[in-house]
Amino acid sequence: MRIRNRLIILAMSIGIFLCMLDTTVMNVALPAIQSSLAVHLDKLSWALNIYTILFATLTIPLSKLAERWGINKTYIVGLLIFISGSMISAVAQNLLSLIIGRAGQSIGAAIVFPLSLTIGISSVDLAARKGVIAVLGITQGLASALGPTIGGCVTQFWSWRWIFIINIPLSLFSLLICFLGLTLNETKQKEPLDLWGSLFSMITLFAFTLGLVQGRAWCWHSETIIGLFITALVALILFIICESQSQHPMVPLALFGNQEFTGAAITIVCSNLFLVAVTVILPTYFTKIQNKTELTAAFLITPITGMIFIFSPLAAVFIDQLGARRVLAIGFLLMTGSFWLFSTINMKNLTLVIISCLILGMGYGIITGPITVLAASDFQGTLLNASQSVAGVLRQIGISLAIAIYVSGLYGNLVTARTQATQYIQAEVATLKIPMAKKQLLTHQALQALSHHSSKTTTNYFTVQDKQQIVQAQYIKSLQQQPQDLSPDRQQQLHQHIQIQVEHKLTKINRQINTVIHKIHRFATRQYDQAFAKLYRASVIFVFLSTLSCLLFPAKKVTPEPSRSK
Repeated sequence: MRIRNRLIILAMSIGIFLCMLDTTVMNVALPAIQSSLAVHLDKLSWALNIYTILFATLTIPLSKLAERWGINKTYIVGLLIFISGSMISAVAQNLLSLIIGRAGQSIGAAIVFPLSLTIGISSVDLAARKGVIAVLGITQGLASALGPTIGGCVTQFWSWRWIFIINIPLSLFSLLICFLGLTLNETKQKEPLDLWGSLFSMITLFAFTLGLVQGRAWCWHSETIIGLFITALVALILFIICESQSQHPMVPLALFGNQEFTGAAITIVCSNLFLVAVTVILPTYFTKIQNKTELTAAFLITPITGMIFIFSPLAAVFIDQLGARRVLAIGFLLMTGSFWLFSTINMKNLTLVIISCLILGMGYGIITGPITVLAASDFQGTLLNASQSVAGVLRQIGISLAIAIYVSGLYGNLVTARTQATQYIQAEVATLKIPMAKKQLLTHQALQALSHHSSKTTTNYFTVQDKQQIVQAQYIKSLQQQPQDLSPDRQQQLHQHIQIQVEHKLTKINRQINTVIHKIHRFATRQYDQAFAKLYRASVIFVFLSTLSCLLFPAKKVTPEPSRSK
């Protein structure tokens, strides 16, 4: 392979890496961005979601337009748009400018991502094609997994703005390679645009993705969300009708007539769904529940990335020996095992957490290494471009499904856990034999600690003033029961005796209160741990059932004859 081809593949890998990285890199940085811009988290989530929504919606139409305008030239335009969006996001002083910047990034990514695959694959001959596809596929998997880690490290050591700034020099380097290595005077396709297909595909993906990412905020059973899903379903049916009758379809339905591509499509959605279910949710658990720093949370999921890096290239060797069906089944079984571990282990045992992450990374790495090769199948030309566009959209759908299902599920479980913990606090405090005012104060403090997931407690719940008031009240009461001519020395002795009694009594009460507080903390921690464990416990069967998609692949790898594009 010539140096020019290697540089082109490097540039395409950078493009893919940045596009996929920005899908998840913001998640861990959200608290820092929220503080910096002084905006509510629900509103800030639009800066996160706009990227996913537009990326999924525009990928197929824009990649189709690129065939008419020239793929190489369109790619350069996409890079420039992505750079502009990154610059706007990096200097944003308010939420609106951040959302505009993220929208620019997503439009650029919708161009760069699918065309990176097409250009990279087309830059080599058929003999080297499988290796190039594997490299580009591994890059996608690594970027998805590395997003939270990079976001946490950059936010901790520099600033959240640097998660966008780092895009700029890398994109400029890729842009330079494109200007030097790509042919800009290229052949353009003369086929008419499939306008109706484009319209219905955008409506389908926009409505479906918007419904997924806003389902929790707008309420899943609200008229708006139900209306979005109905709109998506109707538009999808119309899209299929249009594509089946169009002479120049935007997405050739022949893609799904290829059994291997159909299997790859299902596998892409499922594998990304279950990967992001951990890489997005787990850092949230560590930062919000265990009160770890963003950096620590990021490093705890780094083993996932390490295993993807190791096992993705190895999977290419395995697939030649064992066939796609067995290799992908092994990957899903490993992911199933990791989900089972997450549902059963003590999450404070970081060794077990790391082992679970290692197994997840192994499973996903085994899948993501060959899946891009399998999605490309034996397609060429138009079918190849369409297959990579659809694969890119399916990755975004998998990520959107993960965010919708697991963030909503986590939110619901945490609300239930908080309700149960609140009831437990009230019941336990009620058992204490202390004044009602103290009970109310103690309940308030316990609820505050619950809200902030704090385990800090005091050992003394009575102030010096409280003690003095109790001693004085007891002293006056005892003094009234003594002879009126009680000597000053006897009065002093009585006061000291009462003071010692009160000290012992308050020490005993403090001990009882601390016992109750520790019980409350253990109960609340257990409930919050279960809120996370329930998510993964319920998922185990679905991760396992994903292995059924492997049946769509041949038991042994058979090298097909290249098919001609239309």
